[in-house]
Amino acid sequence: MSWRSERIWIELIAGSRKTSNFCWAFILFLGSLSFLLVGISSYLGRNLISLFPYQQIIFFPQGMVMSFYGIAGLFLSSYLWCTISWNVGSGYDRFDRREGIVCIFRWGFPGKNRRILLQFLMNDIQSLRIEVKEGIYARYVLYMEIRGQGTIPLTRTDENLTPREIEQKAAELAYFLRVPIEVF
Repeated sequence: MSWRSERIWIELIAGSRKTSNFCWAFILFLGSLSFLLVGISSYLGRNLISLFPYQQIIFFPQGMVMSFYGIAGLFLSSYLWCTISWNVGSGYDRFDRREGIVCIFRWGFPGKNRRILLQFLMNDIQSLRIEVKEGIYARYVLYMEIRGQGTIPLTRTDENLTPREIEQKAAELAYFLRVPIEVF
């Protein structure tokens, strides 16, 4: 989603709150909880889950391994739920021709560096660069090249844009910023 005028271009960046992340976190939680319950039921000698009779799973070694996988899965699931609730990775890109400033803002993990804000002068932008990563799953990434400071990715790692979409996005932004486009 983006908002544009003659002088300001704002592009909102979606973070961790995506349907796929909710689905994966929920599936991981349910799976790890069931592994843990099967492991505990084999230890207690009682049926906590009616699908698996406790007599079929011996506590040592199967029950212990299932309990370990259940606990590890709960830790991973809680990590996913935390990144979703904190909306890690969300933010915006703001290109302001009136003030001559580019602001790139992202939310990070809680702590000292929760707010990630990068500011540059528009005059320091050398070019936009489209990088093509060949392979089984070809990826196209749009970078902004800053004079003396390297490159900054403008597309998310999980954003699978077609070549036409990335070229259109790069052309519109390069026209707005009045910089050239390089293809690697």
